Amino acid sequence: MEFEKIRNLSDDELKSEQVKAAEQLFRIRFQKSLGNNEGLKKLRTLKLDIARIKTVARQRELGLNATPVVAAAPKKSTRKKVKKD
Repeated sequence: MEFEKIRNLSDDELKSEQVKAAEQLFRIRFQKSLGNNEGLKKLRTLKLDIARIKTVARQRELGLNATPVVAAAPKKSTRKKVKKD
């Protein structure tokens, strides 16, 4: 799931998506332990999705902005440097 889609979900939807992803992750791990190697790529994407969901939930909990703010570069000094002899 894309990060922007996750940000647009409500808190309840975030929790339900996290539960769904955790259940799928459990099932894929169980299949892997039985020797079924299908879905290994899905395993990685589920882990990433869960991490993204938890990140957005924590940002909301802390009240942080979802969009990063780019700091302006410091202005250059207009003063002339004097050489000392």
